[in-house]
Amino acid sequence: MPTTYQRNLLSTEYNGWENYETWNVALWINNNEYLYHLAQEVGNYVDFVDVLNDCGTDSTPDGVRYDDPKVNVVQLNSDVFDL
Repeated sequence: MPTTYQRNLLSTEYNGWENYETWNVALWINNNEYLYHLAQEVGNYVDFVDVLNDCGTDSTPDGVRYDDPKVNVVQLNSDVFDL
């Protein structure tokens, strides 16, 4: 298993993502079949969160809220939703 190191003390990047919250959400979307297909169906992160909230799901299994203000919606739309 590869080890990931912080590049410098000022770096806040997390495994290529802006922060832990964005990385965690992307990890779950890309590695959970239901979430992945839902993301492909709805097409953007804001609609994805709305659908999950309608289903009563507000956070990843790790406890990161999908609507957490730290989640970088622009990065997720670009890298997960291909917008």
